[in-house]
Amino acid sequence: MSFQRFYETWYNQLKEIVRQLNQVPRPATSDHHRELHQLLVQKVVSHIYEYYRVKSLAAKNDILSVFSAPWSTSLERSLHWIAGWRPTTAFHLIYTESSILFESHIIDILRGLRYGDLGDLSPDQLARVSEFQCETVHEENSITDELNDWQDGASEIIGLMGDIEEKMEKLVEILEKADKLRMKTIENLVQLLTPQQAVEFLIASAHLQFGIRKWGINHDRQRENP
Repeated sequence: MSFQRFYETWYNQLKEIVRQLNQVPRPATSDHHRELHQLLVQKVVSHIYEYYRVKSLAAKNDILSVFSAPWSTSLERSLHWIAGWRPTTAFHLIYTESSILFESHIIDILRGLRYGDLGDLSPDQLARVSEFQCETVHEENSITDELNDWQDGASEIIGLMGDIEEKMEKLVEILEKADKLRMKTIENLVQLLTPQQAVEFLIASAHLQFGIRKWGINHDRQRENP
């Protein structure tokens, strides 16, 4: 199966898992609800892990195809950082969702009520999110520097100097570092959130992905059929 066909199947499966996430009771009012949240969160994380596992195999087979990402829309590709989403995007999403929910609950919060959602992030959780964000920015910059160094050697590729296969292997290595950072970011955030908060974060992340892809498909269709 080509990676493009795999991605289409994987994407449709993600939609089904997100549909299940949307149906779980929130807020969690029992141990059963919390266990259900945790089970579905792990299901999403495992699904994402499978994506990167197969992507890694595809990259080793044809790294340039993975970088060009023909299964993505032109809008999605314009937002790519090393053939995928930028890890620090996850932190911006957390802050945005937390602010929106906090503002919508402000009256109830002043009355002492809590919903246990992303609007109820504790000071300790916020501190850890900030800490993870700083670490991720540092790692992002380091990987970007590696890609810049690789691109600076483009003249060697064009002039057929040096070992082309070795250069492609280096590009695979850079991509794998980027994908590992993306996976690490998701895992770190899911671990510091409560199961209910993790459900909400993963739903928001998926809806962002779905929305961008939908806009991208519409844009590409309009461009092809003016």
